[in-house]
Amino acid sequence: MTMVSLPGGGPEEPPDTATARQGVQAANPPATDTDTVSPAAHAASGPEAGPDTEPDARHRLTALQGLAALSLDAMASVAYGPESVVLILAAAGSYGLGFTLPVTLAIAALLAVLVASYRQVIAAFPNGGGSYAVAKVHLGRRTALVAAASLILDYVLNVAVSVTAGVAALTSAFPALHQDRGWICLAVLVLITGINLRGIVDSAKAFIVPTAVFIGAILTMIVVGLFRDAPASTVTADGHASVLAQNATAVGALLLLKAFAAGCSALTGVEAVANAVPSFRAPAAKRAQRTEVALGALLGVMLIGLSVLIGRFHLQPVEGVTVLAQLADASLGHNWAFYVVQFATVVLLALAANTSFGGLPVLMSLLARDNYLPHVFGLKADRQVHRHGVLALAAAAAALLAFSGGDVNTLVPLFAIGVFVGFTICQVGMVRHWRLERSPGWRGKALLNGFGALLTGVSAVVVTATKFAEGAWLIVIALPLLVLTFETVHRAYGRIGERLGLGRVPEAPRAARSLVVVPVSHLSRLTCEALNAAVSLGDEVVAVTVTHGAPEDRPATEALRRDWELWNPGVELLELPSDTRTIGRPIAAYVRDLAARRPGTRITVLIPEAEPAHLWQRLLQNQRGAVVAHAVRRDTDAVICRLRFRLEARETPVGAS
Repeated sequence: MTMVSLPGGGPEEPPDTATARQGVQAANPPATDTDTVSPAAHAASGPEAGPDTEPDARHRLTALQGLAALSLDAMASVAYGPESVVLILAAAGSYGLGFTLPVTLAIAALLAVLVASYRQVIAAFPNGGGSYAVAKVHLGRRTALVAAASLILDYVLNVAVSVTAGVAALTSAFPALHQDRGWICLAVLVLITGINLRGIVDSAKAFIVPTAVFIGAILTMIVVGLFRDAPASTVTADGHASVLAQNATAVGALLLLKAFAAGCSALTGVEAVANAVPSFRAPAAKRAQRTEVALGALLGVMLIGLSVLIGRFHLQPVEGVTVLAQLADASLGHNWAFYVVQFATVVLLALAANTSFGGLPVLMSLLARDNYLPHVFGLKADRQVHRHGVLALAAAAAALLAFSGGDVNTLVPLFAIGVFVGFTICQVGMVRHWRLERSPGWRGKALLNGFGALLTGVSAVVVTATKFAEGAWLIVIALPLLVLTFETVHRAYGRIGERLGLGRVPEAPRAARSLVVVPVSHLSRLTCEALNAAVSLGDEVVAVTVTHGAPEDRPATEALRRDWELWNPGVELLELPSDTRTIGRPIAAYVRDLAARRPGTRITVLIPEAEPAHLWQRLLQNQRGAVVAHAVRRDTDAVICRLRFRLEARETPVGAS
């Protein structure tokens, strides 16, 4: 494999060496550090990553760690999912609120369908990708790109919404921070990004405790509330205006459908486990399936339990107080337990963005492997981190946060549409999967997925229609633009691959006379090293220097000519006169003239450059090498070789041992 240097440092490995032949990837392979990346790291992109004793196993997730790293989005949705249902049904007054539990049961039924479906997706597509992988195999390339685009939008919005929601809860407790919420949002985003750049396992370990505290607090609140005949306290809601509609008793199908679609926001994040299967330890598929089931069970129990408590305590939505806060007050009383629930909710909402950091980089690596995104997104660092995907997600989320100013209400209308589109495509794809596979019981499985596709498809249409004027139109525009971007990148890789002749057996190598041109401006160790390399590479070597006619330049030109004669390296020094102060154009013109006069000769321009020992010292360089390389690359077909001569921080004295 051709070795290339990767800006930013750190060992990197290709996402799947078996796919290196696809598109231009074979000609521009991802960099690899064979000293630090074991063969097992390459095998990990397959169905099973290998035993836990492999060197990279500690950088992959267990089932418990997967629950902490990939379920925060779904878990945190219990803070706003039931409230979304209640706010819609409140339009029909107290009678409408009586439908909270039936609507929640319907959402829980859809959750069960989705969990069962994604469990099958994990088994059938252990390389990850979720709805993109399913659609790519069963529904065609264009549909797969729509699924990928919808997931990307959902993941980016999830980061922005989660961070702003968590900061909003914080500024509600500390109003003095409200004016600085935008900067606080960015600080939280930087913190989460930094943790994820250290690896998904490190992020999982960091978030296990907050996740456990939140789940424990919600389940405790539900159990205690079920044993109460009356609310323990109503202090939280006292003094706040009710948003319940008066004298409204009509509950139509459209209202129930809107409530169902709004409540389905609690299902965002269910697909994250299926998207990130390669992040689990072996057996990756089985661990991911156990994580998916645990996520579905916990989320379903919490949603149904909270809905039962809403009906049991006859809670009404009020301005300025969340339904979850009212439930905690009614179940546990206005005491320390109430504040534990609130604080756990704040923390989990802020950290729910981690789900996107676990799922989106893996999805982007699959798109890069298929030539729909730049191949840099397919690279992995030594901690099994798709660092470029992590940074791209952080940059997109930061732009959204800056756009919204940290206001969650600006972003919420855009949320959940993408995930419903992905759900629907995945369900339809699995129906086709069962029809083709025809394994035992395939009809029941296909019927289940078909029913799920119907529900999620209707939800996608309803949410888009009801939220269109509130900002959902941006998603309607962004989705096809993303697909167009994927297609553009794919065509570009296709054209490059065609030019490189990928997939075709090349001609046999043949020797050709070679001539190496070395630009010089003075005599130094750098010049000596450049000529040593040049005479080793070429049959003929010519050193060139650009001279200017200005009087102030003549002494330097004469000094170089005199020193070259004294040195006598056995290489001709050719002076290229120039009336302007440019150095790139005269050299490019000379190389172009050489190529015309000596057809069949392979011409290489070897550009010597000093590489300082310290990064800040690069600011002191004159960048002449870059100027020459740009001019020669633009105007000629010559091969360009930039020779980097590394300057040590401290030179070793001659004769020292």
